[in-house]
Amino acid sequence: MSRIELRENGLHLVLEVTEEKDVRLLHFGATALNEAQVLEERQPGFRLMELQLTGEDRAEYHGRTHRASYPGLRMVYAGHTNGRNAFGRKLEVALRDPKTGLEAVQHVQFYDGVQTVRAWAELYNAGSKAVGVEYVSSFALTGLDKEGSQDRDDKMVLSIPHTGWQSELQWRTYRLPELGLSHLTDRSSKRISCSNTGSWSAAEHIPMAVLENRETNSSLFWQIEHNGSWHWEIFDQVDQLTLLLSGPTEHDNHWWVSLQPGERFVSVPVAVGAANGGFEEAIAQLTAYRRRIRRPNADNRELRIIFNDYMNCLWGSPTTQKLLPLIDAAAEAGCEYFCIDAGWYAPGEWWDGVGEWLPSSERFPEGIKYVLDYIRSKGMVPGLWLELEVMGINSPKLADTDDSWFFLRHGKRVMDRSRYQLDYRNPKVVAHADEVIRRLVEDYGVGYIKMDYNINAGIGTEADADSFGDGLLQHNRAYLAWLDRIFAHYPELVIENCSSGGMRMDYAMLSRHSIQSTSDQENYVNYAAIAAASPSALTPEQSAIWSYPLREGDDEEVVFNMVNALLLRVHQSGHLAELSPRRRELVKQALDYYKTIRADIPEALPFWPLGLPKQQDDWISLGLRRPGSDTVYLAVWRTRGETSSQALPLSSLQGEALAIRCAYPQDLDCAWDWDPAAGQLTVTLPPAPSARLFEIRRKS
Repeated sequence: MSRIELRENGLHLVLEVTEEKDVRLLHFGATALNEAQVLEERQPGFRLMELQLTGEDRAEYHGRTHRASYPGLRMVYAGHTNGRNAFGRKLEVALRDPKTGLEAVQHVQFYDGVQTVRAWAELYNAGSKAVGVEYVSSFALTGLDKEGSQDRDDKMVLSIPHTGWQSELQWRTYRLPELGLSHLTDRSSKRISCSNTGSWSAAEHIPMAVLENRETNSSLFWQIEHNGSWHWEIFDQVDQLTLLLSGPTEHDNHWWVSLQPGERFVSVPVAVGAANGGFEEAIAQLTAYRRRIRRPNADNRELRIIFNDYMNCLWGSPTTQKLLPLIDAAAEAGCEYFCIDAGWYAPGEWWDGVGEWLPSSERFPEGIKYVLDYIRSKGMVPGLWLELEVMGINSPKLADTDDSWFFLRHGKRVMDRSRYQLDYRNPKVVAHADEVIRRLVEDYGVGYIKMDYNINAGIGTEADADSFGDGLLQHNRAYLAWLDRIFAHYPELVIENCSSGGMRMDYAMLSRHSIQSTSDQENYVNYAAIAAASPSALTPEQSAIWSYPLREGDDEEVVFNMVNALLLRVHQSGHLAELSPRRRELVKQALDYYKTIRADIPEALPFWPLGLPKQQDDWISLGLRRPGSDTVYLAVWRTRGETSSQALPLSSLQGEALAIRCAYPQDLDCAWDWDPAAGQLTVTLPPAPSARLFEIRRKS
């Protein structure tokens, strides 16, 4: 019996290889392993990998869980490497199935200074026959609840980010019995699971979660880094909780692949980390990790202000006449990008005709380049909206295509919302997309693209695939490879990741894109909770938040709109040219202030004095704190209710003498009182809806 023990960046990992060459992951966490917590009779459940092949047996009472799989139970140790690369330590553990000859490698990549690893599995068929893969874990961990003495029903809580169109980032925290997983036996058929099937990776849940042990004040957290179908589950076995993370599976996501002799398959990468502390400490570590894995780019350092003409403004119907006064007003307010949103390519209704991406001469009689040049003349970078993964069912471009361009199921093109899904495995599709980008960047001088995606292509495609899900996974990866080539060719180009707002909020996409649309929410009051929650799912500097002052609003409405965005990425919109001078000045005041603090945002970490925001809350608060800085930025929203004051716990500042000011707006009513002994800031705001942004500094 031998062990592999690693201590890296505050993480502890313990693997054991038995005399029978079984490999067991005994521990992964922010504290060292306590041997007494891993009883010998339970250790067989601490498997490093679950792997299910077609025609193989299953063991135990497994229900719909993916535990007790074969040849997962049969895989034996075949060696390991433990070295370093440019990111940090890298552990690779090789496994082999003596019956089929299938080989596997479990990869665990550490990142120096970050308490998060990236994990994935690689399969290689070294046998003489094809094998059908139904499931392979990217990461498997048993013993989630082994620390502490309390029962897991009492000490463990799971936070899940529910999401939906215009209702993104609705975190809810549960005790496990509230989700039906009560501790009544050593194993059951029940699982807690989240799954996504289709090309909107965040249609119902963000692909992440946080599990806290409230007794030991520690947390385990994860995200699945994929832009399509994915799955995670928690279940009980050997009287312990197990977590399995994966990409698509056959039983959950219609994915299956036939691995021929000599072929390889690499699973979807996942990130897993552990921290001493609760939810905020988990998100701090994830934020640091997300910054490490992201494509280096100037946009996430400069945080330039974007004006987009869509939301509560032109609503996808731009013309030269409508745009020119907006461009003037955006420039006067201090915007640095101006993006013309949907509709620039068609004279009227355009939804089912998209695909050529040529400008409409009716909308732009002088040519679209006239408007783009006008944007440039005002000191802003011009941008355009695109939706390059689809083609409308009435697009003129269809004449140049055939079925090989599109997703197919049962011999028919996949259609959703009057669009066909393009298949990026097809070189002709890629050439088409390349030419559109080339034309916009090189011929039109576009420096910003809002890349939208308004359909969900479902379970996948049968074309050149072993299963629908296999076709989808191949396409997902082909699209990412295309994106990588585009960014390599045009490194200064900013491409916003938008999928009807935030329907593809995942770190396969966000490791490439510098900026993410967070919502299509049209009500600025409802947007507050989404904005405040967004740094849990992505770094603050990638979180694009609409701010759209209304024609019919008042001063407090403008302020609320602007506070929504000021600690994140400002996505300005609204009819700025038609606002009163006073209200336009409030917009400019906000953007001017933003430019003085935005250098802090790419290094800041989020916190939530009132807990994670809910749409049902009367008061919401988000703070940003830059490590090593004496300044804290605190946004406070009063969304509804009659209570005019709210106490905000700021425990990290307890006992400190503070200088506090309302940084925005600078000339509207509000009051505050700091109680250093209690570590509590009490804020009084005007009647709801109202909002303020505070700047808090430690006195030297």
